[in-house]
Parts: sequence; C-alpha cells; structure tokens
Amino acid sequence: MSELGKLLRKAREERGYSLDDVQDITKIRKRYLEAIEEGDYKVLPGTFYARAFVKNYAETVGLDAEEVFRLYQRELPEPAAEAAVEQPIVKPRRASVRSSDRWSKWGFRVLMWSFLLLIAAVIYTYVVNQQDGSDKKTVDNETPITDNIDSGTGEAENPSDSTGGQEDVTGANGETGSDTPVIPDEPEVQQTTLTFLEKSGSVERYAVTPGYTHRYEVEVADGKRSWVEIRTGSRTGEKIHYKEEKGPVVISYELSGPVFLNIGSTRSVEIRIDGVVLPDGDDNVRRFLIEPETEGAAGIPGA
Repeated sequence: MSELGKLLRKAREERGYSLDDVQDITKIRKRYLEAIEEGDYKVLPGTFYARAFVKNYAETVGLDAEEVFRLYQRELPEPAAEAAVEQPIVKPRRASVRSSDRWSKWGFRVLMWSFLLLIAAVIYTYVVNQQDGSDKKTVDNETPITDNIDSGTGEAENPSDSTGGQEDVTGANGETGSDTPVIPDEPEVQQTTLTFLEKSGSVERYAVTPGYTHRYEVEVADGKRSWVEIRTGSRTGEKIHYKEEKGPVVISYELSGPVFLNIGSTRSVEIRIDGVVLPDGDDNVRRFLIEPETEGAAGIPGA
C-alpha cells in the first residue's frame, strides 16, 4: 500500500466511512477506490482520471486536495499524456453550447413577446371593465333622484317617525356597546414528535411531525471531539455542516425537508430537534435521516 493510500484510508476510517459509502458519495467505482488505496493506478482508466479520482476522494474524507497533491506528487501519474486525448472531446461540446445558445435566444424572444401580449390583454380587459363600470354608475345615479325627493317629502310629513327611528337605533347601539368583547381561542401549538421508521443499511430513518421548519441542535460535550456532518435532502445532498468539532460547542440550524446526520462519536454528542432529544445510543458512528411528515412520513402510524 502506498503512503497516499494509507493517508486516504486513515481519513476515511476516522469519518466512519466504508468504501461503499465513499462510492455512493463520489460515484467512483469501488474497485477504483481500492486501487487508489493500494497505489495501483494502472487499474484506473487514465492518468487524468487518476488525479481527478484522488482529488474527489480526498475532499470527501475531509482532506485538502491541493496539499495532498503537493506532498504526494511523486506517487501520482503525470497528467501530460492525457492532454492530447482530451482536445477532440471538447469540440463537440462547443457546438452543443452554440446550439443551446441559439435555442435560448429563440426561447427568450418567444417569452418576451408572450409577456408583452399578456400585458396588452390585461390593459384591454381593464379598460373595458372601467367603461362598463362607468355606464352602470351613470344609470344608478339617475334612479335615486326621484327616490330622494319622495323620501324628503315623507320626512317632512312625519317628523316624529324619523325621530323615533333615531332613538331606536341609538338604544340598540347602546346595548351592543355594553356587551363583553369575545376573546378568540388561542390556536393549539403542535408538539414536535420523533417516530422511528426503519434502519436501511447503516442509516436510521425517523419521521418528525409536524412537517414544517425545525431547529436541529448538535451539542458536543466538554473536552470531547466528534465528526459532525449535516446535509439536506439525503446523504449526498447539500452540505450544511461538514467538519470535526471539539466541545463544548452547540451547532444549531433551522432546516426544512429531509435532513441527513452523520455523527462520528455519538457517546460524546446529544442531538435535539426542537428540543426533543434524538436517541443516539452509544455507538461510535451513527447516521440518521430525519423526514418531515409532508416529505414522506405522511400516512405512517404514529407519524
């Protein structure tokens, strides 16, 4: 085994990764990963891919790829022989880029004209509605003139009725004002619950309800060290937190959707979701996939 291979294997084992885990994350075949650790670069499809695979492997296990290249330059195959092979591959890509640019410009023009037509249609509809509304107002304003004259005559003939009507309204308003105001009930706050679903390989799946944004807290005990990896979506999703932590420290994020947790030393760590402690046991390395009810836990009993 080469010195570079020993370094990569040690870093992988410290993160609690198997070769299958690295294969899932990097999409590099397991036999190529084994060849890199053994220093047998002839198995790889070429020197260019050898350097690219080593860089991807190093970054996945938390190493600085540039520093690895600098220290182990002699072990890695020279990339010069690959330069002549790569050039013909780039040309068709340029042609495809130009073709896609033409389609993009054409699509942009269609979208722009559609937008202008939509604006014109909205303006036309607004103007027509305004004209119809003004015609209706003209007709409505003409009718009440006779009614007002009649009502004025009626009020002159029966002033006592008008006064009495005002007194009744005042009395009704007085009674309404003396009523005790009704205080609306406060909405019920749903408590966060965690439900174990299954263990798929090395990953434990939990459902969290209700299905909205939750606060994830990872607390590392004083004087302890632990690898903390947090991703959104799945174990290959976007990295939110990706490094080793030394306690005492609390890492806190507000996240929505599925969340993947990879904890290097659960005996030294407490995981909380909205203050609810996630049972993490005493294993050295554990992985969790927390799925909100709206993302896939709906319909599961107890979820």
